Amino acid sequence: MTLLESRITNLYRNFQVDEIGRVISVGDGIACVYGLKEIQAGEMVEFANGVKGIALNLENENVGIVIFGSDTAIKEGDLVKHTGSIVDVLAGKAILGHVVNALGVPIDGRGALSNHERRRVKVKALGIIERKSMHEPMQTGLKAVDNLVPIGRAIAIDTILNQKQMNSRATSKSETLYFEILSEANALEYSILVATTASDPAPLQFLAPYSRCAMGECFCDNGMHALIIYDDLRNRHFPSDVFYLYSHLLEKAAKQSNQTGAGSLITLTIIETQVGDVSCYIPTNVISITDGQICLETCAW
Repeated sequence: MTLLESRITNLYRNFQVDEIGRVISVGDGIACVYGLKEIQAGEMVEFANGVKGIALNLENENVGIVIFGSDTAIKEGDLVKHTGSIVDVLAGKAILGHVVNALGVPIDGRGALSNHERRRVKVKALGIIERKSMHEPMQTGLKAVDNLVPIGRAIAIDTILNQKQMNSRATSKSETLYFEILSEANALEYSILVATTASDPAPLQFLAPYSRCAMGECFCDNGMHALIIYDDLRNRHFPSDVFYLYSHLLEKAAKQSNQTGAGSLITLTIIETQVGDVSCYIPTNVISITDGQICLETCAW
């Protein structure tokens, strides 16, 4: 091969073509983009200023992008590039003991992560064949709960602390207000805190529960036992009348069969009621999905 042929071959070998779209409108955290014809549903995109988003609404000519950040710096005509990857988050043992945001990026100032895995945020839940009947109790450490309402293999902060005594490698996702409690009890080393605040964009608050689930599934798929605590889904911009959002999230809790790893993923969903009323949309949705409920009244404590 001549020198000229070699250079021509290397030129095409190193050549990469990226499909680029343009913003035609933006507002309320949603951008309408033209030109991304090869994009997939749920794919991550990147705007010219570095802000990321997810493609949700695929139309014939345009794509609706939910923006994971402020939309003030995004304007009509800006370029948008699709990344080719479905939205995923950091997962695995490397992020145990860290406080992360909804995208799995550490926000506790303890440095970057290494040797981590990545997990897709939205994957299909296990089918019936891959599951196994619940036969192992999870000790919460609360005698009233363990004796009267036993939980299969997994109540919020006390349960996380008690897992240290049980030597169970459970994972928990909760709010940053639990950070000091877990640190003082040396329970943070086997927990992950996925934190969002009221000042975060609505899409990130919506994504946070799914990110927690993806991190828990990573341990479950590796034959370990994971515990997820959802602290009031009403604060996560979940529409109360869209039943699918709750079922799609909570049905991922499972006890795997021996053939699929024998791991388990337990979810505890905390719902705050108004004056003890459990007949409104969200409590009834969650009750119809979950295996059991514990109703507590503040006047009794």
